[in-house]
Amino acid sequence: MIKKRKIVLFIATSLDGYIATEDDSLEWLFNVEGEGDNGYSEFYDTVDTVIMGRRTYDWLLEQESESFPYEGKECYVFSRTVSKDNENVKFFSENVVDFTNQLKNKEGKNIWVMGGGDLIHSFINDKLVDEMIITVSPVLIGKGIPLFKEVDFETELTLKSINRFNQFAELHYEVKK
Repeated sequence: MIKKRKIVLFIATSLDGYIATEDDSLEWLFNVEGEGDNGYSEFYDTVDTVIMGRRTYDWLLEQESESFPYEGKECYVFSRTVSKDNENVKFFSENVVDFTNQLKNKEGKNIWVMGGGDLIHSFINDKLVDEMIITVSPVLIGKGIPLFKEVDFETELTLKSINRFNQFAELHYEVKK
């Protein structure tokens, strides 16, 4: 029997719950003193598939002018507009639940849902996330793109671990299903 892969949300947030400012800036995040890569490498080794929204993908292309940061990983971009696949990513606009369940049933490592806000909301709303690793930055940015949008149900979590990376606190939760 194939071990079912997990969908893992791995993301940083401000203490007041935002993943970016209104203009998609992460400058607030990079101004905080961390430790090493704040657990990124350890997490990155546990996944072989990356899922992101279109705005996140476009932002990434603007920021990473050298090379695509997830080469060697299977990358999917959820987009409402049709786009042509390229050497780094496959674009997807079909049903999120069906597509994700197909991915989870394939052999492989875990699947990283990296953002953005709308995609995270879809995954939370459709109860697709198995684990959440949320790194909290000691910054209040006041307004921006929220990590979690309003839903009409409760989601219970079990705390698996807490790690400290200098000024960052990483909270690792398992979603109760």
